[in-house]
Amino acid sequence: MESDWSGLTAVLRNFSTSIVQTLRQRGFQAYLVGGCVRDLLLGREPKDYDVATSATPEQVMEIFPETYAVGAQFGVVLVPESAVAVNASTESAAKSRAVEVATFRCDLGYSDGRHPDEVRFSSDPREDVARRDFTINGMLLDPISGDVLDFVGGRKDLEAGIVRTIGDPERRFAEDKLRMLRAVRFAARFGYAIELATFAAMQKLASQIEVVSRERVRDELTRMLTEGQARRAFLLLDESGLLRHVLPEISAMKGVEQPAEFHPEGDVFVHTLLLLENLPRPCPLTLAWGALLHDVGKPPTFRVAPDRIRFDGHVEVGVKMAEEICRRLRFSNDETEQILALVDNHMRFGHATRMKESTLKKFLRMPKFEEHLALHRADSLASHRNLSTYEFIQQRRSEIPVEKMRPAPLVTGEDLIAQGHVPGPKFCEILGAVEDGQLEGRLTAREAALEFVRREFPA
Repeated sequence: MESDWSGLTAVLRNFSTSIVQTLRQRGFQAYLVGGCVRDLLLGREPKDYDVATSATPEQVMEIFPETYAVGAQFGVVLVPESAVAVNASTESAAKSRAVEVATFRCDLGYSDGRHPDEVRFSSDPREDVARRDFTINGMLLDPISGDVLDFVGGRKDLEAGIVRTIGDPERRFAEDKLRMLRAVRFAARFGYAIELATFAAMQKLASQIEVVSRERVRDELTRMLTEGQARRAFLLLDESGLLRHVLPEISAMKGVEQPAEFHPEGDVFVHTLLLLENLPRPCPLTLAWGALLHDVGKPPTFRVAPDRIRFDGHVEVGVKMAEEICRRLRFSNDETEQILALVDNHMRFGHATRMKESTLKKFLRMPKFEEHLALHRADSLASHRNLSTYEFIQQRRSEIPVEKMRPAPLVTGEDLIAQGHVPGPKFCEILGAVEDGQLEGRLTAREAALEFVRREFPA
C-alpha cells in the first residue's frame, strides 16, 4: 500500500512540474504553491500538488482543454492528468487524479466568513501569497530550478517550528474562520508552536467558529483525530477556547473525577486524550471518533456513591449523546452506526472472560471487531494498563475457526413450519436458541437440532 502511494505521489509531482513547464512555455509565470512546498521543504511526500500562475482561468482552460472549472470565479481550475503527457508506465496508477491550478489573485472582502466578495486577478505572486493563511503555507517553489520564493518568512518559521498567520491574524481569521482549526491541526501535526499574536486572535475570535459549516468543522476535527497527534490537537483546542464551541460535550469532561482504583491517570478529559494517543496509526475515522466519544456519557451521569464515584448508565446516555453529535456533524449513516457501536460496546470487554461461549463468539464476530478491540486496548493503556483481557480475546480469536464462529444453520424457518410453528417473532427466539447450541458445541447435527426444537419449543 505504501509503495502504491509513493508511486502515485511521484506521478503527481511529475505531472504538476509538467503543468508549470507548459504554462511557462506559453509565457506565463507558474510555481508550485502551498502545502506541497511546505512538505517538500520538510522532506515529506505531499499528498497533493497545487500550482499558482499568472494565467487567467480562461487561459489555463485554453491551454489544457480537459480542465474542470471547479472554482473559476475564484481563479481555480483542475487539470486532470490526461491533459498533459506523463510517463505511460505510471499514468494508469493515478489517471483519476488532478492538479489544482489557481490564478494569482487578490481577495476583496469576506462577508460570509469563507468566500471572497470579489476576486481581482493579478500578475504579481506577492499579492497572491499575501491573501493566504499561514507563512509556512505561503511559499512558492520553482520545481525546475528548485528555487523558493518566500515573501512572508515562511522558511524561517518552518525552521523555527512556528505557525503564524500571514499579516494581521484577526483579519486572516475573519476571512475564513476555519483557519483557526487549521492552525491547531498544523501545530499538532508538526509539533509546532502557534505564534503568540496568532494564538491570541484565536482566543478572541473562538466563538466565531460556530458560523462555519458543520461539515467543514467535522472534516478538520477528523484530520486532527486521525493524523497521529490528536492529544496535542485537543489540548490546543481547549487552550484556544475553540473546544467548547465545536464539541462542548468533550469540554464538559474536564474536571470530572474518576475512581482512582480504575483510573489512576486522572479525570475523564485526561483519560480520553491519553486514549487518543494510544490509537493505531493510521487510524480509521470511525475508530477515532468512537474513541473520542466512548466516555461522553460520563459527565452527565457522574455521582459520588458511599463506596466510590459512579457513572450509572453512562453507556446508554453516551450512545444518545454520540448520536446527536454525529447527526449534528452530518456523518453518514454507516459512519454513525459504527461510531455508536463502539460507544455502546466498549464496556462489554470487562465481561469477556466470563461470557458463555455462544455470547463470546457473537461478540467476536461483530462488524469491524478490529476497531472494537483497538479501542479496548487503547482504553486499557490509558487507565489501568492491564492488557490481560485484550490478550485473552486475541488468543480466543486465534483458536476459534471461522466455521465455529459462524456455523451453517442446522434448522431453517421451513423446518419450523414443517413442525407446525406459525411464522412470527417466536421464529427468531427458536433459531437463536439453536444457534446458541451450535456455538456452545451442544448441537452438532441436524437431527439433534430438530429434536431439540421439538422438545424445548413444542408447536
